[in-house]
Amino acid sequence: MAKSKLHELSEHGQSVWIDFLSREMLQTGKLARLMEEDAVVGVTSNPTIFQKAISEGERYDEQLKEVLAREEDLKEIYLQLTARDISDALDLLRPVWDGTNGLDGYVSWEVDPKLAYDRDATFEEATRLHDWIDKPNLYVKIPATEPGLGAIEDSIAEGRNINVTLTFSLQRHEAVMEAYVRGVERLVESGGDPSQVHSVASFFVSRVDTEADKRLEQVGRTDLQGELAVANAKLAYQNCKRVFSGGRWEKLVARGAHIQRCLWASTSTKNPAYSDVLYVDELIGPDTVNTMPEETILAFQDHGTVADTLEQGIDEARKLFDDLREAGVDYDDVSETLEREGVQKFSDSFDELLDGIRAKREQLAGVA
Repeated sequence: MAKSKLHELSEHGQSVWIDFLSREMLQTGKLARLMEEDAVVGVTSNPTIFQKAISEGERYDEQLKEVLAREEDLKEIYLQLTARDISDALDLLRPVWDGTNGLDGYVSWEVDPKLAYDRDATFEEATRLHDWIDKPNLYVKIPATEPGLGAIEDSIAEGRNINVTLTFSLQRHEAVMEAYVRGVERLVESGGDPSQVHSVASFFVSRVDTEADKRLEQVGRTDLQGELAVANAKLAYQNCKRVFSGGRWEKLVARGAHIQRCLWASTSTKNPAYSDVLYVDELIGPDTVNTMPEETILAFQDHGTVADTLEQGIDEARKLFDDLREAGVDYDDVSETLEREGVQKFSDSFDELLDGIRAKREQLAGVA
């Protein structure tokens, strides 16, 4: 088979992940095909996709009947249904994990987003999910809220693999990396092995342009639209290179520690005026991940451009922040708004998922 563009992308040091999981993907062999044909080496699960799959299809019905015989709590029902999919996907991706020495081959399972502002409850649930599926290529997703930072540090200190989600600002990304480094330091101090711990910081991209563009429209600076998301991510990568270097970090590297990679999330283009591969083309560089929806995978395979772009235009990226400030667009407020809305959207999706399970339970009860 000829080498695809996404295989070439991987050769530039960027891992391709897909941003959803369902039982249909697993049972039809679709995920396996994506791994072979599109260089997919990781999966992030999504409550919205699970909700659609569980409520509209029939692939979960048999297991749902079994679970309903012994469980009434909707969240526990959800966890039991999705645990099977997560576990099966982990098994499918395990050879990738083995072949990359733990760099890729991960599947992410999400902590209840309603716990996003409760450090202790988030840590407890992250621990529970890791204990539930005790496989080395499981990532548990924790949002990068201020309380979440403590749960991230505590989880890393316990030797747990964490995907930090909903990271929007450079300042919060710095705090996420600091939480990771402190967690690794605590792990080493307690006699743990940091070589067994991995983490990614999911830095959201397209939503940044969506929010900033609205504000730029209001102040009449449409010339700056469509630029902040890429600039934001490029500067985050520069900060990542700085944090994971120098004496403090090198001490941990000597013990086997791995950097926390930047993962570009929300990389489908929301504005039809922009290229549908904008957030892939502009953010290609080593030691990173791009988690894409299927339509972005297809688009990049068709007309994406593979080139080392992530470290191009850094001076221009920095200048853009000055231009935004002069235009009266408050970057901090943009990122705070996105975090707040992101947590709410995740919570709403989770509610819809539980409502879908409730409806499916009632449907199956009517059939019985």
